[in-house]
Amino acid sequence: MGYDVAKDPGRVRRQIGVVFQEQSIDIKLSAEENLMLIGNVYGLHGTALRSRVAEMLARVGLTDRAKERAETFSGGMKRRLELAKGLLHHPSVLLLDEPTTGLDPGARRDLWQYLHMLRNEEHVSVLVTTHLMEEAERCDRLAIYAEGNVVARGTPAELKSEIGGDVILLEANDPNMLAQHIERRFGVPAAVIAGRVRLEIEQGHRFVTDVVEAFPGEIEGVSVHKPSLEDVFIRRTGHRFWTEQEQKN
Repeated sequence: MGYDVAKDPGRVRRQIGVVFQEQSIDIKLSAEENLMLIGNVYGLHGTALRSRVAEMLARVGLTDRAKERAETFSGGMKRRLELAKGLLHHPSVLLLDEPTTGLDPGARRDLWQYLHMLRNEEHVSVLVTTHLMEEAERCDRLAIYAEGNVVARGTPAELKSEIGGDVILLEANDPNMLAQHIERRFGVPAAVIAGRVRLEIEQGHRFVTDVVEAFPGEIEGVSVHKPSLEDVFIRRTGHRFWTEQEQKN
């Protein structure tokens, strides 16, 4: 927003809202009291503050629970209160650190719908960190990090287009041996990731037939799919991204 974070941190803080991964609301205070408190921190007071608190409680669907202590709220309701807290002072940029951690699918869907509304209607820039591939797909632009470095950047479509063809995953008793056999026989790079042989190739469904016929008895399972963000992540980092189901497990 044109301010130097080192030279003018106060003005930067007024431009950003933050929703932390860990809970930051005071569960012994009511929803309304939590927002009044953060409003005072940002220098809001009086009628203007009360009006803004009422507006934000309505926006996140907590008007009817305004006077109740946050400790009585569900995980999804607490997350919505966290979001209202981060947006109370009209920030231009909203930072969210794994905002859907611990939320059920319905609450996760509601949160993302609200984030899209902020972007489309209020023109708030939303920056999200996530380990969930399904959430990364929802973003307009992505930066994939590995060991503290940006290894890929672009829209989801741009990143997936770098793969080109299909992605084949093969299950075998000895995946390392199968990968070596495939590379020797077909000259196609094959990697073993999470116990499966992984290949990137055009016309994957046709190549699968050739591979199965070439190595009878070695292959126990086959899948072919179009490139996903997980495939981009694997290509750039050498290890797998998380799916929503795997994070739950």
